[in-house]
Amino acid sequence: MQRNIWTDSVRPDVSANPFPPTNQALSEPNGLLAHGGDLSPETLLIAYAQGIFPWFTERQEILWWSPDPRMVLKPNEIHLSRSLKKTIRNSPWQLRYDTDFINVIKRCAESRGNVSADADTWITPEMLAAYSALHHLGVAHSIEVFKEDHLVGGLYGLLIDRIFFGESMFHRETDASKLAFVALARICINLDVELIDCQVHNPHLESLGACSIPRQDFEKVLRGAIKQSMPSILDNPRGLLPTTPQTLDTRSTVPVAYEARGLL
Repeated sequence: MQRNIWTDSVRPDVSANPFPPTNQALSEPNGLLAHGGDLSPETLLIAYAQGIFPWFTERQEILWWSPDPRMVLKPNEIHLSRSLKKTIRNSPWQLRYDTDFINVIKRCAESRGNVSADADTWITPEMLAAYSALHHLGVAHSIEVFKEDHLVGGLYGLLIDRIFFGESMFHRETDASKLAFVALARICINLDVELIDCQVHNPHLESLGACSIPRQDFEKVLRGAIKQSMPSILDNPRGLLPTTPQTLDTRSTVPVAYEARGLL
């Protein structure tokens, strides 16, 4: 049975974990753990630190997930097919980092909404506001692919210590989202990121080298990659935020690619 994050309208002391143990997540639908709560920065930081993420539509209350298995990518295991290398080599696209975060989310919402004529997007106005707040705090980031001045692809997610939690991606031209993902892998290598979380199985990402691992293994990586202990995170979730918000490219200790061919 689904569990409320909080059983009443008053949020308990933040030092108490508002989420049930992830091993209580349902097997069908896979990973559904809890419902309710809010999308404040504190709640989201506590959730992601445990490998829990929100996913719901406008017609639902907030749903929280921890699927098993979990799709992930080790950044140095990114796979570029021969055709993708050719596309990158000949591409006129430009790469930008954290310059158009809001529009990346909006394009991702449009992409999901186009699945069918009456489909709901899970990127609701509430979600847009929540991740925009995390972006301003320096923990949510975007990678954008531009053709001249047109946004043709991109992705966004959260960078917490040495884990990048991927949220969504989109493309308006073939392979533009793959290019953004390759750029993410490259910059994650520069930042010593251990793992890119891709959440659930996706053949698009599998072709780029992502694979599924047991939730237990994923959580073991989390515990090693996030340096703060869970009790300290529960006591002060904002301790996970960077001291000074920076864009992904300025956080990198080595030069990053701003042209597609620079990824090769």
